[in-house]
Amino acid sequence: MSEFPNLSRRGFLTRGAAVGGLLTVPGLLTACSKTASGDGGASKLDQLKKQGFVRVAYANEAPYGYEENGKLEGEAPTLHQTIFKALGVDELRPTFAEFDGLIPGLQAGKYDVISAGMAIIPERCEKALFSEPEFISPTAMMVKKGNPKNLTDLASAKKAGATVGVLAGAVEKSYATAAGFSESDIKTLQKQQDGADAVKGGRIDAFVLTGISLRWLAKTNPQVEVTDSFVPVVDGKKQYSPGGAVFRKGSEELRDAFNAQLKRITSDPAQYVQLIGQYGFGKDTIPPTSLKTADLCKA
Repeated sequence: MSEFPNLSRRGFLTRGAAVGGLLTVPGLLTACSKTASGDGGASKLDQLKKQGFVRVAYANEAPYGYEENGKLEGEAPTLHQTIFKALGVDELRPTFAEFDGLIPGLQAGKYDVISAGMAIIPERCEKALFSEPEFISPTAMMVKKGNPKNLTDLASAKKAGATVGVLAGAVEKSYATAAGFSESDIKTLQKQQDGADAVKGGRIDAFVLTGISLRWLAKTNPQVEVTDSFVPVVDGKKQYSPGGAVFRKGSEELRDAFNAQLKRITSDPAQYVQLIGQYGFGKDTIPPTSLKTADLCKA
């Protein structure tokens, strides 16, 4: 049993402006393993190698997976590029989807992999297959510059009578509810910038998200600041917010091939930081070896 039972990664979030059509990014790759398909019994990985590309979905959330100047950027695409290239697939073809439409689109066969840093939680595990964790990311809060209510975590925000904002479909709402917030004190927002704008405009006192996301967002919103990260507690269990790649049910061998390459990277801190350090990930976000998706998926 993992020493991190029931750790949940944040509900992956955001939705940005839709990017029309497929955004082809040469050099980004993906893989599968032996999921049988209609191609003469060839494995899914073999099919992807033959066609030369893998279809991935992203939700336009920096720094996890987002479009910038016609190119797919972020932690997940960059990490997945290295993994899938090692598996012999030389192109990643991404398409945008609203966050809460990512898994339905995967189930419908619109793409092969979700590259969005999605939180590994039991409800999602019932619908799709997750890789082992790619990272962990404790929670933080974005507040007005100077932190006028001296907020440090959800408990302090509740005590101060604060109103908090969360992204639609994200696990942060469950964190706020567990901390005692009523529905009226939780405002649902559609994208990250909406949260920053709500803080700046005084419509909420704090925007709750992963520290990684909020620090990235603060770069373009100088009127706000981000608290130190903290670990929310739900039903007595700490929530470390691990995230990973997502595959369709029945793609176990594809996922396993992906995991084998992922382990090579997470076992090498220098390579891990070299690959995705530019997006705010570091040695402190490398998942512990004892943190397993099988445990995270247990209700």
